[in-house]
This record gives sequence, structure tokens and C-alpha cells, in this order.
Amino acid sequence: MNKESGAGNHPYGGINDMKQKRITDLRREKGLDAVLVTNPLNVRYISGCTADTGCLYLSDTSCVFLTDSRYTTQAQEECGGRFTVCEIKGRNGYTDALELYMKQDAVCNIGFEDEVMTWAEARRYQQKLPVKEWIPLQDALDQLRVIKSEEELERIARAESIGDAAFSHILEVLRPGMTELQVAAELEYFMKNAGATKLSFDTIAASGLHSAMPHAVPQDKELADGDFLTMDFGCVYQGYCSDMTRTVVIGKASAKQKEIYQVVLTAQQAALESIRAGRTGSEIDRIARNIIKDAGYGDYFGHGLGHSLGLFIHEEPRLSALDDTVLCENMVETVEPGIYLPGFGGVRIEDVVVVTKSGCRNLTRSPKELIEIG
Repeated sequence: MNKESGAGNHPYGGINDMKQKRITDLRREKGLDAVLVTNPLNVRYISGCTADTGCLYLSDTSCVFLTDSRYTTQAQEECGGRFTVCEIKGRNGYTDALELYMKQDAVCNIGFEDEVMTWAEARRYQQKLPVKEWIPLQDALDQLRVIKSEEELERIARAESIGDAAFSHILEVLRPGMTELQVAAELEYFMKNAGATKLSFDTIAASGLHSAMPHAVPQDKELADGDFLTMDFGCVYQGYCSDMTRTVVIGKASAKQKEIYQVVLTAQQAALESIRAGRTGSEIDRIARNIIKDAGYGDYFGHGLGHSLGLFIHEEPRLSALDDTVLCENMVETVEPGIYLPGFGGVRIEDVVVVTKSGCRNLTRSPKELIEIG
């Protein structure tokens, strides 16, 4: 037997009017009787519930959070007053509960997140539920998260400020002989001690030749004089991610290190100055990429210029040659050009910005001049 109860009044929870309108508009646009939300990020965004297990069923007459007994109390507290929390039981708990709601609502078709659901899950739902047509939504629900609210921007800014503080801290403790693993551990401990709930992603601390690998994994390699040290790190604050990268030199920088660093910094500054609502991600990427190309390092910048972030570290849209999305006010983007020379080392500099009508607002405050660690 499924157990239902009304939701509580969590201050950050509940489907607000703006989100409800967006979902209603989506259903009408696609002619949907109901929507099944299974992506945990979209479940959290729409419901406000931070439980990592559950799904949402949304129709004209039903607004339901389905989860098991481990999370029902949490869901009742966090979902706000507009959701019914349905406790599922047994192996077929989700399909049994959904069947009751679908029959009650006379659902003929339902939208589902085909890019998230596995083939086995989709087949199980389709075989057991009384729905004539299952309509793939692709990334339609993800698109609801593209433009951030003021509350979301505040949380991202707070997460980024924790990263800034971590960078200030690491500059005080870096020294030759320290290992990459110790650098990563120091950054991670500081961020969690400063209020982060977890990391946005696995910390990158790449020194010497390792810095030529954009996503190098920290090793027990010791920092040595003459090494580039690239640190890419971020944390989560109240559900929202931060991301930043800074590259320093251990000891004195060589002329070539200074040259490469300056090219990357110039490319980033040009991109930052060019961002504004109405431009496309591919335009901004091209501005930074051309500067690096003209300096003779075009073959050594292989990734996109940036990506959005929010509840997840890599969201859409992106600053990329492959993304022609028009930037809008209150979208969030990273700006992270880099040059990576195998056998020598690499540089990346990354900030997080909020797109505005006339430019962008930079949430990353850490200095960007080349720092030499004595």
C-alpha cells in the first residue's frame, strides 16, 4: 500500500509559480497529459527536495513526489505546500503508484526524460503503465535551469567566494616538496571547513609536465622549482556549484612560461570583455581562440572556452565553437582558455561570470597576474 501525506513548508522548497508556469507551458506546447521527471537535478530544481532518490509526476490535477521510506520525512519538509509526497513500497512501488495516478488522471500520453532514463527503465515503465504514448523530452526540462534566479545566483556566488578563499589559503602553504595530492587535499579541506557541503568535481592539481593535461589526476609527484602548477577546483554551497582555475609557478618563471601565461590571460580578458546578452557562445569562443591561434598556440587549446554551471558542474549553454546558443541575461558561464604543451607544461585561467545586458559580472575575485611561489 502506498502512503501519501501533505508536504511541509521548507523555506527553499516547493514548486513556485514561475516553475509551474514553465512546466505547464511545456506540457501545452508538446500536447502532454503529464510529465515524469526522473533526472535527480531536475527533481531537485522543480520540487526543492534534496533527497537523491525519487521522481516527480506532474499533470493538470496531480503534483506528486514519489520516494521510499528513507526520504519521505525529508521530502515532506523540503517540498513546500504544492506537492503530495507518496511513499512507495515493494519492488514495483513506483509503477504501482504511478498507475493509480495515471488512471485517475486518464493519462493517454506522458513526457519522459529519455536522455536520462536507461533503456531497461524505459521498457519497464512502458510495459507496466497504462499509457498509449511515451513522448521523449530530450533536454526540455534541463532548459528550465538555463537562466538562473537571483537566489540561485547568490548561492553560486557564495560557492565561488569559498573557492576564492581557498586559493588565498593555498598560496600561503604552497612550497617545493609538497605533493600534488597534498595540494588537492589542502584545497578540499579548506572548502569544506568554510561551509561547502561537497566538491563540485574531483580537484585537479597538476604540476610540471602534468600541467599539460587539462584533466590530470593529482599524483604523489612533488612540486619542484620551475614547475607550472595548475589548480582547478570547486565546491557546492546549498546545492550550487563553483568552479575556478589558477596557474602559478613554483620558483622563478622562465621567459617562455611568462609568454604562455600572458597569452592565456589576454585571451581570457578579451573574452570577458566581449560577453553580453545577445551574443552567441561560439562568438565568444572564437575571440579567445583567435588570440591563442595568432600567438602560435592554436593547436594546443583543444577544449571549449567554457560551460554553464548550477546544480551540476557542466550545464548548458557552453562557450564553444559548437554552440550557437544566444546568451541571455542571468545565464552563468565559466571562461577558461588554456594552452597545453606536451613535454613542457600548461596554463589555464578560469572565472565564473553572470551574463548581463551590457556585459558580464565576474563572481571570481582571485588575482590573475602570474604568481611565483618563492
